[in-house]
Amino acid sequence: MKYTQRHMNHPKHIALVAHDNKKNEILAWVSEHAPILEQHHLYATGTTGALLEHNLDLTIEKLISGPLGGDQQVGALITEGSIDMLIFFWDPFEPLPHDPDVKALLRIAAVWNVPVACNQASADFLIKSPLMGEHYTHSVPDYEHYRIKRRNIAETN
Repeated sequence: MKYTQRHMNHPKHIALVAHDNKKNEILAWVSEHAPILEQHHLYATGTTGALLEHNLDLTIEKLISGPLGGDQQVGALITEGSIDMLIFFWDPFEPLPHDPDVKALLRIAAVWNVPVACNQASADFLIKSPLMGEHYTHSVPDYEHYRIKRRNIAETN
């Protein structure tokens, strides 16, 4: 497979997502790291974004609620190269009706080689990385041949 380069500049574009049982946990984490996070562009799914904005003095671009398609919005932003990292405090013990969306979001982040933190410890490692304040270039698969192949198949049908 061919690869291409994606560039993460400073400030980073960070998506914040939390399941209902993890909302207080992400609120505490974002509050603790607000001096770092306020230097970056923040996005959040609807309820998480509203909670963070209401309790903290941070500017957050709010998407729609996760179950209504917010997880898919984050995934679309990742594929466009508009999100540099995903902080997603998910609850592995709570079955959710939109579980396929959650799995799809995590899959998209893996496909596009986006750093993901799924709990406080991994989020701490990401936010405290020296790379947070620097330009960073990483490889992502070059999916252009898939687009060309699909377009050629569609044109022959």
